Amino acid sequence: MAEASHRAIEAEATQRATGAGRSLSATMPRLILEARRVAATVIHGLHGRRRAGNGENFWQFRRFVSGEPAARVDWRRSARDDHLYVREQEWEAAHTVWIWPDRSPSMVFAAPPVRETKLDRALVIAFALAEVLVEGGERVGIPGLMRASASRSIIEKMAEIIVHDPTERASLPPSFAPSPQSEVVVLSDLWSPIADVHKTIAQLSANGSHGHVVQIVNPAEETFPFSGRVEFYDPEDGHSITVGRAETWRADYQARLERHRAEIRAETDRLGWSFTIHRTDRPATELLLKLHAQMGQGLRGSGINHWHASAPAGSAA
Repeated sequence: MAEASHRAIEAEATQRATGAGRSLSATMPRLILEARRVAATVIHGLHGRRRAGNGENFWQFRRFVSGEPAARVDWRRSARDDHLYVREQEWEAAHTVWIWPDRSPSMVFAAPPVRETKLDRALVIAFALAEVLVEGGERVGIPGLMRASASRSIIEKMAEIIVHDPTERASLPPSFAPSPQSEVVVLSDLWSPIADVHKTIAQLSANGSHGHVVQIVNPAEETFPFSGRVEFYDPEDGHSITVGRAETWRADYQARLERHRAEIRAETDRLGWSFTIHRTDRPATELLLKLHAQMGQGLRGSGINHWHASAPAGSAA
C-alpha cells in the first residue's frame, strides 16, 4: 500500500509539472478570492502603520502641548471644552514594494496530500501582500511587468497583467534597479543554480534596497517520499532521470537541499535580507503575517516600518 501511495504521488506530481490540469487563466478567479480572504484576515489583525504628519487627510485631534506655535491650535475643536487641541493630518509618503512571484514550470508542482501548486500559493501571497500594503498606503509593482501602483483594485490589476503576459516564465526576477528606499519580495522555489540565486540577490540589493527571499516548496520536496523505480522529470530543461531504488537517494537529496538553503541564507544574511522557507501545507496567512512583520528590518533599518517612522514629510520612494 505504501509503495502504491508513493507511485500515485509520483504520477500526479509529474502530471502537474508537465503542465497538465487547469490553466492559469481558469484558476485566477479562485486565486483572487483566496487572496482577498487571506488579506482580509491579516488586515483585521493589524493596527496599521499610519502615522501623523504633513499629509492631506485628517488623522486625529490631540492635546496642545505648551511651547507649540499657537497657530497649530484648532480653535473650533478647542471651543467644545476646556482644553486646547491640535488637528493632526495623516502622513501620506508612499513607499514602494516590488513583488516577484516565480511562474516558471517548476512552480506547477504539487503532490498529495497538498493539492495546491506552488504557483497557486505564490500568486495568492503576492496578491494578498499587495492588498495589505496598498491598504496601508504603499505602492506595489512587479519587476519587469507592472509599474508601482497604489490602485485600490491592485489584485485585479496584477492578475490581468500576469494572465496576459506573453514573455517566457523565468525562474528568477529580471535585472532592475530598485531605489534604496524600496523593498523587494521574491516568491520562488529557488531551485535555480546557487550561483544564479546569489547573482540575482546581489543585483537587486546593489542600490541598497532591502528585500525578502521566500522559498515556496511542496512537502514532498523536503521529505522525498519516493521509493522503488521512479522517473524524475525536470520541467525547466526537459531532462529526466530514472532511479531504480529512489529511497536510497533520500539522505543525499536532503543533505544537498540543506546545503543549497544554507548558501542562500548566507547571502541574504550578508546583505541584510530575510530568508524564509514556506511549505504549501502551511496556512498562507502564516507567511503573510511574517512578511509584513519583516518589512523594514534591513542592516540600516531601511524599509517600510523605518520609512514611516523617520522619512521626512513629502518624501517619495
